This record gives sequence, C-alpha cells and structure tokens, in this order.
Amino acid sequence: QAQLVESGGGLVQAGDSLRLSCAAFGFAFGLYGMGWFRQAPGEEREFVAAVGRDGGSTRYADSAKGRFTISKDNAKNTVTLQMNSLKPEDTAVYYCARERLGILDEWDYWGQGTQVTVSS
Repeated sequence: QAQLVESGGGLVQAGDSLRLSCAAFGFAFGLYGMGWFRQAPGEEREFVAAVGRDGGSTRYADSAKGRFTISKDNAKNTVTLQMNSLKPEDTAVYYCARERLGILDEWDYWGQGTQVTVSS
C-alpha cells in the first residue's frame, strides 16, 4: 500500500522560506512522477508543482514560478518543495501526491497534508 507522509509546515512571516518534505513508502518511487498541491480554507485544491519520475523535468503553477522549487531524490524516496519569498496568500494545507503511472496530471495517492501559515 502506497503511503505519503508530508512534513516541514509551520508558521512563518511574509518573505521567509520554508522547505516541505514528502517521504514515500510502499511503492517503486523511482517509477513515478510526484507533485505538490495546496488547499486554502474555502478554496478548491490547486496544483503547485510537479516533477518527473527521474527528477529531471519540472512544472509549476504560475503562482509558484520563480519562488518555489520542487526536487525528487530517488535514493531517499523523498520529494521536497523549497518555498522562498512566501506571501500570506501561500497560506494553505500542502499535499504531496503521486502521479498515476504513465498518465500525466492524474494523481492516485495523497498524503495527509501539512499546514503552512504565512503572516503579514
């Protein structure tokens, strides 16, 4: 059974940085693309960033471009999201997700989420 466990959330001030990590268990991590999503109160879950199975290709939401960096370490079964220049509008629960094998932009497993709060 696949399992994803996020960590690294917290309360920071605007302009600060935060690094989220997602540890993967129970599946062949190197075969899968991975992604990060977020959901703010009263909002729908939205895409933030994704990385290909080998870690070489990345894509970002416009809101994340230039500030966030996603990376994948297949040796450690982890995917990270480095977030810089955080803004209050980045406040949300952040979720790690596994991309469905061979199908771009479909996600089949999700972590439990980690809260990120950015104060102004």
